[in-house]
Amino acid sequence: MSELAVQVPHEPSRRLDAIDRKILMVLQDDASLSVAEIGDRVGLSSTPCWKRIQRLEADGIILRRVALVDQNKIGLGITVFVSVESSDHSETWLKKFAEAVSAMPEVMEFYRMAGDVDYMLRVVVKDMQAYDAFYKRLIAASPLKNVTSRFAMEKIKSTTSLPIP
Repeated sequence: MSELAVQVPHEPSRRLDAIDRKILMVLQDDASLSVAEIGDRVGLSSTPCWKRIQRLEADGIILRRVALVDQNKIGLGITVFVSVESSDHSETWLKKFAEAVSAMPEVMEFYRMAGDVDYMLRVVVKDMQAYDAFYKRLIAASPLKNVTSRFAMEKIKSTTSLPIP
């Protein structure tokens, strides 16, 4: 099985300057732009722009560049927010649960929470039958105290662009 990756917030190894921030904003808007186009937008020639992008990637600030796909146009019309409560909070239980949930392709996001629920998942499926199959796999993965499903009626805002401070 794969090692469980845990994201720990930390400060970047160096401070971002105004040009780095502009590059990040441009890339978040359209990562398919050429280096020359990005450079034009941030006031750099291609070579220094490319070096900055490479440094942002090496520093782990830019994680990867991807295509965003419309879930409805590929038949994944249902979004479900699933809250999970557990009676077991041991490291062994968490590792088993996290590995099982992380391996489920329907799970788009998976968080350990503070507050009245222990975990929150954002799940996308094509229909209720697909969600029922997912739900059965989820509850079979590890003992759970409570699972609550909330079905999204309408997506009002969705963005992948972070507000660059």
